[in-house]
Amino acid sequence: MVFDFQSFDAAFPWFFAGVAFLGGAMVGSFLNVVIYRVPQGKSIVSPGSHCACGRPIAWHDNIPILSWFLLRGKARCCGRPYSIRYAFVETLTGLVFLACWLTYPPVIAVAGMILLALLIAATFIDLDHMIIPDSITIWGTVAGVLISGLVPSLHGYSTEPLYLLGSIRAAFYAMIGVMIGSGLILWIGLLAEAVLRKEAMGFGDVKLMGLIGAFLGWQGAIFTVFGGAIVGTLWFVVAMLVGKLTGNKNQAALRAETPEGEETDLAMGAQVPFGPMLAIAAAIYLLGGREVLAPYLEQVMAIW
Repeated sequence: MVFDFQSFDAAFPWFFAGVAFLGGAMVGSFLNVVIYRVPQGKSIVSPGSHCACGRPIAWHDNIPILSWFLLRGKARCCGRPYSIRYAFVETLTGLVFLACWLTYPPVIAVAGMILLALLIAATFIDLDHMIIPDSITIWGTVAGVLISGLVPSLHGYSTEPLYLLGSIRAAFYAMIGVMIGSGLILWIGLLAEAVLRKEAMGFGDVKLMGLIGAFLGWQGAIFTVFGGAIVGTLWFVVAMLVGKLTGNKNQAALRAETPEGEETDLAMGAQVPFGPMLAIAAAIYLLGGREVLAPYLEQVMAIW
């Protein structure tokens, strides 16, 4: 008996959507490990999950999302409080995986989920340390090109009549996205540095744009660069206003540093992480803007 995916999905429309959310929450639990360990150069595999006191965390205390609320934010073994961000990352990952599943056919949705997981890891590492590890950007870019070749429909290429032809075209399209994405933001950074006479863009952001271009193509890369600038401006303004209202200019939601790398209050001229803004813009394009903007960008390029 052959399993009929479409009939099952029609009969139980929320089954696979629920699997996508729960799977995303479990991936989010793993991303918490990545976010904490990768910047410190630690293995993400060994040892297993453990408390800050060194004791292993039991499986029933490591249930995504629920455990933080069941334990009221305190470790069972020693009573130490731990951040609600663990539950937030798990919930966020579950929600964006669900949105991706509801937006695309299954194969493209899985590819999109891989991109979203990489973006979430890059976002929180950048917020904490103002770095985006090469292990995420470079290997993520390679994965994006390979996935594009395996799933040509990710970039709109048909597998008919020859799968190999569509695969080659999609992989080539992904590489164009890598070059345009990383090249565009690199030149913007170099021009800004020449005008401001100080570093305006980190190479982590350049490599992150290569990753985004590999998955989203040149249209998505262009949207992400300029969309990220808009998101960053709004984020900065809101953080400044909240800082003035609360009297706490050093907002945890937006780390700020001096050009010398010292942590400082959030203010004009301070360096802030740009990776999260790029990640948000890329997610917006993937989960809604792609269908609207891609045809328009194609028309613009055709005119040129």
